[in-house]
Amino acid sequence: MELYIVSDIGGTQMRVAAYETLNLELVSQKRIPTQVKGELATDRLIALITEISSGHTIKSIAVAAPGFLDPDKGIIYEAPNIRGWVNLPLRQILTDAFAVPVYLVNDANAAALGEWKFGAGIGHSHVLYLTISTGIGSGVIIDNHLLLGQRGLAAEFGHVTILPDGPMCGCGHRGHIEALSSGTAILNYVTEQLKEGRTSSLAAILNLTGKDISQAAIAGDALANEAYLRAGKYLGIALANFLHMLNPSIVILGGGVSQVGELLLAPMRSSLEESLLSPEYLIGLEITQAKLGDDVGLKGALALLVTEVVQVNPGCYS
Repeated sequence: MELYIVSDIGGTQMRVAAYETLNLELVSQKRIPTQVKGELATDRLIALITEISSGHTIKSIAVAAPGFLDPDKGIIYEAPNIRGWVNLPLRQILTDAFAVPVYLVNDANAAALGEWKFGAGIGHSHVLYLTISTGIGSGVIIDNHLLLGQRGLAAEFGHVTILPDGPMCGCGHRGHIEALSSGTAILNYVTEQLKEGRTSSLAAILNLTGKDISQAAIAGDALANEAYLRAGKYLGIALANFLHMLNPSIVILGGGVSQVGELLLAPMRSSLEESLLSPEYLIGLEITQAKLGDDVGLKGALALLVTEVVQVNPGCYS
């Protein structure tokens, strides 16, 4: 049997799946910890691919990886939370091991591809994908092509500045949308307000989490609701900017924070409408939730292999 092999790598775990090339049926899937003491993450990946493909022929491999990477050169410049993954020639490592075409894609771009090809974005040629979680990631499809830029670094919309003197982002700069509307931003805002003496049911919780804040908001806690109103407001401003730049037909929202629903989405829509240059940007626009869940990275890597218009250079593999 001939297989497409796809992998989704994170700092905590890596997943590998095998799909039949003829009908794209899932043959096998497995996940393991990315990092184990005394072992290289690349060796673990090679071993897992070998295991998944045992007894079959690999046609090509695609890997969705975190951090800054050049999909054309096949190099990961820096992958947060994975030891030693700095200027890592991952494509070359895998082509040396398997002698097949290997493709590399950023995990947020992979998510955009997955939702466009197999999820909420089916039928759309212009897609904006935003994942709102611990941080904010993004990916863009324009005219059925993945937006990559000169070195594969395009579409880092989580780091667009919305409030120049705003809170510090995890990247070290102030006022990015990630510092205002991500799960981390919401938690930081509530924590700061509690330190200043704000009254809230959340004050009694020692190790506060995002889930605590969403539950408190649903129960009517004023501070928790304020945190989501604030996050939604700035997300709407950012989204207006993105619509002005891209004019997509669909905006797909993924990530755990987006799952709180109207707590975030109602203020986002209100702010979006107030911030738009023209209501024409809303005509024909769909704003919806992502559909693929945890499989989005694997499905995005698969989309890279089966859709010619978004393929990047697989390099030399013979």
